[in-house]
Amino acid sequence: MTALLEFKQRIKGLYGKYEVYLLPLMKFVLALVYFIWINMNMGYMKALDNIFVVLILSLICSILPAGMMIFAGFAMMVGHCYALGIDVAAFMLVLILFMMILFLRFTTGKNIILVFTPLACAFDLPVLLPVGCGLLSNVLSALPAAGGVIIFYFVRFIRAQSQVLQGTDMEILDRITLLSDGLMGNGEMWLTVIAFAAVVIVVNIIRTRTFDYAWRIAIVAGGVVYIVIMLAGSVSFGISISVPSLAVFTVVAVLIGIVVEFFVFGGDYTRTERLEYEDDDYYYYVKAVPKALVTTSERNIKKINGEQPRDTKKSQEKVVNYTEPLFQGEEKPEKARNTRDDVPVERKPELDHVDFEKKLEESLKDL
Repeated sequence: MTALLEFKQRIKGLYGKYEVYLLPLMKFVLALVYFIWINMNMGYMKALDNIFVVLILSLICSILPAGMMIFAGFAMMVGHCYALGIDVAAFMLVLILFMMILFLRFTTGKNIILVFTPLACAFDLPVLLPVGCGLLSNVLSALPAAGGVIIFYFVRFIRAQSQVLQGTDMEILDRITLLSDGLMGNGEMWLTVIAFAAVVIVVNIIRTRTFDYAWRIAIVAGGVVYIVIMLAGSVSFGISISVPSLAVFTVVAVLIGIVVEFFVFGGDYTRTERLEYEDDDYYYYVKAVPKALVTTSERNIKKINGEQPRDTKKSQEKVVNYTEPLFQGEEKPEKARNTRDDVPVERKPELDHVDFEKKLEESLKDL
C-alpha cells in the first residue's frame, strides 16, 4: 500500500509541475479520439473524413476551452448528415438545438460529458460514465449524460439507415418520419437514458453521505443499479441484451471507478476524527477523514572535500596585505603612509621566518 501511495504522490507531483503542458495534451488526445469516432461511424462527407482535418481540429481544441470540442463535434455531425441530405442535416441540427435549449445551458462546466458519453458507450463501458459523474460531479451531470446517450444512439441509427437515406426514391416527409421513429421508438436508448440518470443520482447521494467508505459503496451500488435497471428494462420492453457481456463490462467499470476513487479521494478511514463544538447559536458535529498520504523523502548526496594540502595552505598564508603595519622595513604605499612624518615609528622584528603554525601547536599543548 505504501508503494501505491508513493506512486500516487509522484503522479500528482508530476501533474502539478507540468500541468501547463499535460492539460492541452490530454485535450488534444480526447478531441482526436472523439473526432475519429465521428468519422468512423459517419464519414459520409469526404472533406471531413480526413486525418489532417481531424488533427487540425484537435490542435485547435487543445488550446481553446472544452466547449469548443463539443461544438466542433456537432458541426462535424451536421456536415456528415448534410452529405446524406439537407433534411437529415436539418433534423440533426434541430435535435442539437433542442438539447442545448432544454438543459445544456443549465449545466455549464459539465457539458464535456457529451464527449465522454459516446466514447464510453463505444468502448462498451457505459456504466463508467454515470459512476464517474456521480463521484466527480453532482446530479445535474445526468442531463448532459442523457444527451450524450441520445447522440450516440442517433448516430448509430443513421449509420444503420445510411443506404436508405442516400436513396432518392423517398420523399422528404418520409425521411423525416423515418428519423423521428428511429429516435423516439428506440427503446434501448431510452432504457439507457433512465439507467444513466438513476446511476448518477444514486452514486452522488451515497457518495455525499458521512459513513465510512462512502465512495467505494457508491461505486458498487452504481454498478448494481445499472445491471438491475438494464435487466428489468430488457424483460419489460422485450430488448435483447447480452447478460454475460453486461456483467463483465460492469465489473470492469466498477474496478476502474475504484482506481479513480484512489487517485481522487483516497481517504484514510482508520484515522477518522469526529469533532463536536458549539457557539452561541449552533452545535457543530464534524467528521474529519484525513487523506491517505505518505512522506516521500528525496536523498541528496553531498560530497565533502578533505582538508587542503599543507603546501596550498602555506601559500595562502603567505599572501600579505601591505596596508597593515607588518613589514616596517619595506616602504609603504603612498595611501598607507602616516600623515605625521615627525612621529617616530617603532620598528618591530622581522616576521617572515616566524613559524606561526608551530607556535600555535605549542600553545594548544600548554592549554
